[in-house]
Amino acid sequence: MSAGVLDALNAPAFALFATPLSYAECFGFLTGIVCVWLTARRNIWNFPVGIANCALLLLLFFDARLFADAGLQVMFIALGVRGWWQWCRHGERLAPPVTAASRADVVNHVIAAVVLTLALFVLLTVAKGSVPIFDALITALSLVAQWLLNRKRLQTWYWWIAVDVISIPVYAYKELYLIALLYVMFLCLCIVGLVSWRAEWRRTASSPDVLDAAAPA
Repeated sequence: MSAGVLDALNAPAFALFATPLSYAECFGFLTGIVCVWLTARRNIWNFPVGIANCALLLLLFFDARLFADAGLQVMFIALGVRGWWQWCRHGERLAPPVTAASRADVVNHVIAAVVLTLALFVLLTVAKGSVPIFDALITALSLVAQWLLNRKRLQTWYWWIAVDVISIPVYAYKELYLIALLYVMFLCLCIVGLVSWRAEWRRTASSPDVLDAAAPA
């Protein structure tokens, strides 16, 4: 991306609470809302929109010295491409059915989140990142949530809700007010997504095709 494009995206669009908001923040806000709305509706187009959203947030978080969050967006882009492929490979069904993670998987996910948080906290402290413990926690929880989303596990929404609850005050503290508001809306949409996916999971849980669709890729 050229310097001219970066400068244009970082240019102020308008002010909120006397704080200038860049075009990147505004576009990130819009693409983020559309992405979560599409995800809650189990629409495969959540992936390309989400990839665009991650590219915009990467610029914002790097500028705010939230280095783990910035690096997270790169991983999200890669995981988004893989998730898009995973959903596409189901052909006419467009997406695999909603399934629930096993208890053993849940334990493994929690352990992975704890280990990732501690490792990232050490790295971010050395790199003199801003609010390293929260930056690390948001990143670790988000990675687990995206992993579950790619496999269309019901528990993805619980992880995303935790991410939103932690992110809102952190981004407000960093004066990323529009992004903080975005995460408030994410939180509401995640609750809607949880209700929708739970209903779908209950409807398809007895289907003989579910176990095959849920098999790891």
